[in-house]
Amino acid sequence: MAALAACSTPASDAPAPRAVEEAQISRPVGDRNPANPTTDVCRAGELQWLVGKPKTDIPVPVDVVNRRVTCTTCPVTEDYSPYRLNIFFNEQTQIVEQVRCG
Repeated sequence: MAALAACSTPASDAPAPRAVEEAQISRPVGDRNPANPTTDVCRAGELQWLVGKPKTDIPVPVDVVNRRVTCTTCPVTEDYSPYRLNIFFNEQTQIVEQVRCG
C-alpha cells in the first residue's frame, strides 16, 4: 500500500485549472464540436419559420445525413451532434413544434 501512496500526486499539486484552459485553447485534431458552442452550425435558424406549420411543409433536404425529422414523443438517439438539424413535430397534430441543432 505504501508504494501506491508514493505514486499518487496530492490534489494541491495537480495543475487541473491550467490543463483545462490549455485543452480549451488547443482543440484535438478531429474534434467535430465547434469552437463557439452558440454557433448555429446546423443552420436551424434558417428553418425556424417551420414552427407552427404542418410537417408536410418541411423542405426535402440536400444533405439527409445531417437532418432528423421525428415526433416529439418518438424515441431518438441521445448522442449530440451540433451539425445535425432536428425537426420535431407533434404526432397527433402533425405540426412542427421545434427546430434545433443536436
